[in-house]
Amino acid sequence: MVNRGSIFDALPPDQRVVAGQVIRYAAAGLGITIAFSFAYWAIAEWGGVDPNLSLAIAFVLFSGIGYVIHGRFSFAGHGSRDRPLHRGSRFFIVNLAGFFLNQFWVWLLVKQMDGATWWPTLLFVLVTPWLTFALHRRFVYQ
Repeated sequence: MVNRGSIFDALPPDQRVVAGQVIRYAAAGLGITIAFSFAYWAIAEWGGVDPNLSLAIAFVLFSGIGYVIHGRFSFAGHGSRDRPLHRGSRFFIVNLAGFFLNQFWVWLLVKQMDGATWWPTLLFVLVTPWLTFALHRRFVYQ
C-alpha cells in the first residue's frame, strides 16, 4: 500500500499546492455539480420547464454558492484577496463559460439528439468542471 503523504512529499512545493487545490476543487465541486445537475434535471423534469431555461435557473441558484465555497475552500490561500469585486467579476465570467458549455451539452444531447434530460448531467460532472478549474485557477484566484 502506498503512503499518501509520500506521494505529495515527492512533489515539488508548487505542484503540491496545485495537487491540493485539485483535490479540494474536486471534492467541493463534485458536491456543487451534483446538486446543480439534480436541480437542472428536477426543474426540467418535474417542473416541466424547457431544459435550457432549467439550466439557466440552476446556474443562477448555484453561482453564488460556488463562489463562496471555491473562494474559501478550493482555492484558500491562493492568489490575492485584496480585490473581491474584481475577483467576483472574473468568477462570474468563468462561470458563464461553463454555463455556455453546459447549454451546448443540453442543446446537443436533449434538443438535437432527442435524448433524456439527464444525459447532459454526465458532461456537467465529467467535462465542464475541468475547464472551469483551469480557468478559475488561472484567471480568478491568481
